[in-house]
Amino acid sequence: MSIKDDKELVELTTKDLEKGFRYLMTKYKEVVYWHIRRLVVAHEDAQDATQETFVRVFRSLSDFKGECTFRSWVYRIATNEALRLLGKYKKEELVSLDDSYSELSNLMADEYVDYSDLEAVKLQRAILSLPTKQQLAFNLRYYNELGYDEIAGIIGSTVDGAKSNYHIAKDKIVKYMNANN
Repeated sequence: MSIKDDKELVELTTKDLEKGFRYLMTKYKEVVYWHIRRLVVAHEDAQDATQETFVRVFRSLSDFKGECTFRSWVYRIATNEALRLLGKYKKEELVSLDDSYSELSNLMADEYVDYSDLEAVKLQRAILSLPTKQQLAFNLRYYNELGYDEIAGIIGSTVDGAKSNYHIAKDKIVKYMNANN
């Protein structure tokens, strides 16, 4: 069986939960992982938050009413899960959003990060220096190529707010990249 779009995926999942969930994982696992990973930085945290995201999607699937795209809904859950994890760390004083830059600097190289690509590392440092909504808007637009309407729904903003957050983030990143040559 071939699934053409998310509407069919949701219908399949309501009819055959196991099969539908396998399709859902196949379609979204990697993009959700990388969305979360860009926010929480550490691979293990991203894995945990990704797993929790799909548990929440699974438990909440009957609550999906189609008021936004299914993709936006999944990204919203993933974003909330990443922010929840970051908030937990902030509470525990392990890491805060303000410390994300130093966290990236202190991370030991692992198989998931190519530290030999200095421009990519510098870009990640620039992104992590941004306020949360700007980080989200930039990541969702730049990496995931989402439209501003979807970004607005995910970050809880207006379309104009999402555009503004993205463009301010882009300008700050350009300044950062130019200042840190």
